[in-house]
Amino acid sequence: MLNVIEGVLSKDEVQQFRSYLDQADWQNGARTAGTLALQVKNNLQIDDESDLAIQLGNHILRKLGEHPVFISAALPQKIYPPKFNRYQNGGGYGLHVDSAVMMMPGTRQNLRSDISATLFLAEPDEYEGGELEIETDFGAQTVKLEAGDMVLYPSSSLHRVTPVTEGARVASFFWIESMVSDEAERSMLYDLDQSIQKLTPLVDAQNSALLRLTGVYHNLLRRWAIT
Repeated sequence: MLNVIEGVLSKDEVQQFRSYLDQADWQNGARTAGTLALQVKNNLQIDDESDLAIQLGNHILRKLGEHPVFISAALPQKIYPPKFNRYQNGGGYGLHVDSAVMMMPGTRQNLRSDISATLFLAEPDEYEGGELEIETDFGAQTVKLEAGDMVLYPSSSLHRVTPVTEGARVASFFWIESMVSDEAERSMLYDLDQSIQKLTPLVDAQNSALLRLTGVYHNLLRRWAIT
């Protein structure tokens, strides 16, 4: 399931992020690549442990913690601290799959990557190429969003970033361990929750059908969630 979440960051917030990131110390992204990824990864990243990365990443996490669509779609248990990358001068990232288990920075805890996230920080007309292509059961899906918008997709998916031939593609990316690890179950809960949210303003809060539907959602979540 691909979920596009609009307006995670406002345009003003994006502009503020870019004012910092455009002056950042960008390093060769190959430094953080595994053996296979090293052959297909050509981008720049900022040091994950830098004050700037931590400051901007924490801002993103605060925004996500208040975003009802994100909570509904991801049902987050753990979130890997956001990282930042930049593609330019023909840089891209060939077809790959994200690691299944990652060590959370500064802890002894592991994170199971259920969901991958890309938060776009450059407008589509700022660069040529740079599309995020995600392989799905229905073929490859191409994603290139407005700055401040984010896409969530299964970490098990093969995906790539096409070469950027003009301008620069700037983004934040990270991974989420969900309370509901099964993608189909998580998708069903998301559809059910979104339907409940749309029905709620239209009927009385004590409407028996709405209450039963809400009960079904919570009972399924109770059955499937691992906390």
